[in-house]
Amino acid sequence: METIQFLANGFAEAMQWHNLLFAFVGVLIGTAVGVLPGIGPMSGVALLIPVTATLTSGLEPEAAAASSIILLAGVYYGAMYGGSTTSILLNTPGESSSVVTALDGYQMARQGRAGVALSIAAIGSFVAGLVSLIGLVLLAEPLSAIAISFGPAEYFSLMILGLCAVSGLAGKSMTKALIMTVFGLLLATIGMDNVSGVARFTYDIPVLYSGLEFLTIAVGLFALGEVFKTILEKDDAGGDIAKIGRILPTREDMKKSSGPIIRGSLLGFFIGILPGAGATLASFFSYIAEKKMSKNPSKFGQGAIEGVAAPESANNGASGGAMIPLLTLGIPGSGTTAILMGALIMYNIQPGPLLFSDHPQVAWGLIASMFIGNIMLLILNMPLVKVFAKIIETPAKYLLPLIIAISIFGVYAVQFTTFDLLLLIACGIAGYYLTRNDFPVAPLVLGLVLGPMIENNMRRALTTSNGDYMIFLQKPVSLVFLLIAVLWMVIPLILKMRGRSVIINEEA
Repeated sequence: METIQFLANGFAEAMQWHNLLFAFVGVLIGTAVGVLPGIGPMSGVALLIPVTATLTSGLEPEAAAASSIILLAGVYYGAMYGGSTTSILLNTPGESSSVVTALDGYQMARQGRAGVALSIAAIGSFVAGLVSLIGLVLLAEPLSAIAISFGPAEYFSLMILGLCAVSGLAGKSMTKALIMTVFGLLLATIGMDNVSGVARFTYDIPVLYSGLEFLTIAVGLFALGEVFKTILEKDDAGGDIAKIGRILPTREDMKKSSGPIIRGSLLGFFIGILPGAGATLASFFSYIAEKKMSKNPSKFGQGAIEGVAAPESANNGASGGAMIPLLTLGIPGSGTTAILMGALIMYNIQPGPLLFSDHPQVAWGLIASMFIGNIMLLILNMPLVKVFAKIIETPAKYLLPLIIAISIFGVYAVQFTTFDLLLLIACGIAGYYLTRNDFPVAPLVLGLVLGPMIENNMRRALTTSNGDYMIFLQKPVSLVFLLIAVLWMVIPLILKMRGRSVIINEEA
């Protein structure tokens, strides 16, 4: 009952007119941030901290902190919402967690179902927001205790499981998927070693010391790869682009999507609780899980609505889950929550076990505003689905320059180097040739994202064990993750070999 009372007080705080305005401005800016490749929720939140400080300068310190964090959190989950738009319409991921959405979302758009894909993404995001909010209210303390018990060995094994599970995105060949995964891990090693400070694979080129920017490679492989495909294969269909039909999902679409939305929301929420895991890993896991569970896995990558519903729900569920370690333990689970934590400390409010007792106005006001913000996002996005969907009807001669402009602007806004623009073009050419020869690019992207996290956790674990690799098998949770990873790789091979032997016996 005490929790319900606190939540009611939180809604009273969030429903004040200035906080409603802050929530609306936050989700509106967040949607724009998600749509534009390169800015991302982290940059968007960081850029707005000084703005919120100015806007709330006339309020009491506690009220100012509550209003500021409501606006900044709105930018955070608004960006998760908006990232799907260009992924679906232009095959250009707005941020890293939207990469998986592009796999089926863009194919749906090419089939004239852009409106349905955008609607399902919006509905999935809304449901995930509600699920993560309920979880945040009910499970904050016990789940945080589990998350904090994860050490570097457990995180290393979880990431290895993620890489092995990427075989689910393999297309026709698991071997090709594994080659791309390893290539992604190799690219992740370029730059300065965080532990020793030694430059690796930089060849005395200063711009490589900071490593390869994830966004440059992802946008190049997906967005420019599609541009080169259209240009080189004359794939513009002479203006016969599929017309946008229905906007709202049919009953059959909702039936297919309801399970993936619920599963994606729950999976995303639980992965979001783990510090460092984040929305990108959640969206990959959710997509892989749905493909494994599907009776017809071959439809994934061809425009399956489940391939949009699951990852979009997961990345929004993860953004809610990431709030748990931030608010209850003072441990930011991602780069964006680290910036939110910095904003709270700026107002002399320390996130952690005492936040809910010392500053209930801020903690519960934020939780209530997340519910209100999700409703605002649904109301804001659903009427605009038809507007967004019209983009795909644009003739290729106008659409291709738009994709190129968004890609170059997004990359240059982050890096400010001509090297990244050249890398963008190179990745576009590589993306075209890789996809043409059925080398899936999603595993490469996941390897690039997880590479630094795998290396850091492995070295931390080996430091605590004095170089003893048995630590990964001695920790029960780590051992379970590694066993699942091995089974994930071995079982499909065994089934394939059995299938071949049956065919040989029948022929004999």
